[in-house]
Amino acid sequence: MRKSLKDLPVKMEAPGTTTRSMGGLGGMVIAYYELPAGADFTPIFEGLPDDKCPCPHWGYVLKGAIRIRYTDGTEEVVKAGDIYYLPSGHTAMVEEDVAMIEISPEKEYDEVMEHINRKMSG
Repeated sequence: MRKSLKDLPVKMEAPGTTTRSMGGLGGMVIAYYELPAGADFTPIFEGLPDDKCPCPHWGYVLKGAIRIRYTDGTEEVVKAGDIYYLPSGHTAMVEEDVAMIEISPEKEYDEVMEHINRKMSG
């Protein structure tokens, strides 16, 4: 099955932010993100286990840089040209405007997105 980036439905748009994602791809979700420098996921992950994202992700950074902080306190920066794997138990802060593609298990991704939608609407 082949998909174009344009085939991924837009889930959220705001100044400097675009989120596109599609599930139903062999139990996985593929997502494309454009996020502005300074975006911090930490507050929206509050209330999840250890206040971190419990969903693993595999991805590729097209441009920019994002700092990842894990439950054990370690940090790393993934930047343009990097492929990555983020195990469960992480949060992220955008250091430079970023564009990235990410693949995640659908069940865990949907649970995290439901949590985020509740936080943003409440």
